[in-house]
Amino acid sequence: MDPLKYIFQKPMPTGKLVKWQILLSEFNIVYVTHKAIKGQALADHLAENPVGGEYEPLKTYFPDEEVSFVREDIGEAYIGWRMFFNGGANFKGVGIGAVLVSETGQHYPVSAKLRFLCTNNMVEYEACIMGLNMVIDINIQELLVIGDLDLPVHQVQGEWATKNTKILPYLYHVQELMKIFRKIKFKYMPRIQNEFADALATLASMIQHPDKNFIDPVPVRIHNQPAYCVHVEEEMDGKS
Repeated sequence: MDPLKYIFQKPMPTGKLVKWQILLSEFNIVYVTHKAIKGQALADHLAENPVGGEYEPLKTYFPDEEVSFVREDIGEAYIGWRMFFNGGANFKGVGIGAVLVSETGQHYPVSAKLRFLCTNNMVEYEACIMGLNMVIDINIQELLVIGDLDLPVHQVQGEWATKNTKILPYLYHVQELMKIFRKIKFKYMPRIQNEFADALATLASMIQHPDKNFIDPVPVRIHNQPAYCVHVEEEMDGKS
């Protein structure tokens, strides 16, 4: 009976590749490099922009596929008010979160749980609108809005077009809210730099919120030492 043929798709260090191929060839084990799924990004983009009866070319672009991540510390590059937003969904529910950061670095978080059916882009718009309403309530006139999903960010700035009937009401509402500000700008950044808003959205999506009770704000403390270091027993020796 021929030995089973296994296929490994996990990336392997180049220096050890030849050595592993020689050793594994005895057992008829073949190494195959993992292929990137690039078609899904195009499919998702087309799904959000269906072709109607009157087709118009989309004002859009696709970033250079060779560039996967360029890190930029927005906290240092921008000194004004910033609002981070994000949405999250899992098997327990859908949640949204937003964090307003002042010029001095003070953080004002807000989150909510959604109890209606919505797409991923609808969730992002819900989070953005919730954050904008919080900013408007405290009369902030200049704001940088930051999200980790590039489609809504480019849509609200008029760089990308959409005919999705579920998205258009959100788009128009955000554009109306933008008129309240003296200066407002939207910016995309990778999710790895949007941890706070992402954590709020995840927490709101997973928590089973009671209908008749109110959940107090959840404080987050900082412990610089293990818990056992806090407890110290004193031995009385008669000295000060």
